[in-house]
Amino acid sequence: MSNPRVAIIGATGAVGRIALQILEERGFAMDSLRLTASHRSLGKAMTYKGEEIIIEATTPKLLAECDLAFVSANDDISLEIGVLGPQQGCVVIDDSGVWRMDPSVPLVVPEINADDVGGHKGLLAIPNCSTTPLAMTLAALGANNPVKRVIASTYQSVSGTGAAALAELNTQAAQVLAGEPITAEAYPHQIAFNVLPHIGSLKEDGYYSEEVKMRQETQKILHQPNIAISTTCVRVPVPICHSETVNIEFERPVSPVEARKLLAEFPGITVIDDPANSEYPMPINAAGTDATYVGRIRQDSSHPNGLVLWIVSDNLRKGAATNAIQIAEEIVKQRAWLR
Repeated sequence: MSNPRVAIIGATGAVGRIALQILEERGFAMDSLRLTASHRSLGKAMTYKGEEIIIEATTPKLLAECDLAFVSANDDISLEIGVLGPQQGCVVIDDSGVWRMDPSVPLVVPEINADDVGGHKGLLAIPNCSTTPLAMTLAALGANNPVKRVIASTYQSVSGTGAAALAELNTQAAQVLAGEPITAEAYPHQIAFNVLPHIGSLKEDGYYSEEVKMRQETQKILHQPNIAISTTCVRVPVPICHSETVNIEFERPVSPVEARKLLAEFPGITVIDDPANSEYPMPINAAGTDATYVGRIRQDSSHPNGLVLWIVSDNLRKGAATNAIQIAEEIVKQRAWLR
């Protein structure tokens, strides 16, 4: 079998640019690479391994000439390519939320459920960037001691909203420091020097959609629909990396010593846990890396079977682009192409 022919749909976006970088970093073997974006970028060039690649339009012909397509664009494009790609013989790995809970679409974090890749029908989804580190941590700790209940609070970076939000954070920070009036467009309120307990759309039960995603997606990835999960998702003025405080209740007691060992042995997780010396995961250190970092591992003082811990992960890399490329690597490994 030859190497796959690859396309990045949405190559000029934040995740698309990182995906291009990670393909090169990981030495992903390809017979060809095509880049597409909106009409505003057509004809422009991006660089891969020192060579310029011209940005094209996303067409049925292009998809028919590719074996794998990474999609990181808007929901409408994801809906369209999620149908059109498989029809043209191209396996689609989608970054949006539109396909994640479709029962026929595998939702994959390769360190957890790589076996689900083989069951794809031409379309796979990656989880929300706040779901992935939580699911990895629960998978590491819950293999032999089932998880019963999870309470998670997130501290999510503005890059999760997109490039415009990141620019707005920088602009607002300068405005505040200069004593100038604040303008807010990406969020309903000022984000610089502030936190917003509001990510996504408000649902009837009082949860925002980001919080619902974390619950449903984690249950699907772990194949454990009965885990009780409640989350509060907060946007914070950090450029890159999502952080999470997580309380986990298990069926049986688990010591912090045992938890550290289980986490350290799990692929993709790095333990940084020496709070006496102020060593714990922080966004400023995790940005630009692929690991899920876990620290502040301690007994939950409110429950004998509980642990509390702190998680940090780069939302653009492992939370999005890296995870998608790992899925592609698994597809190649399992020879799970459509043709």
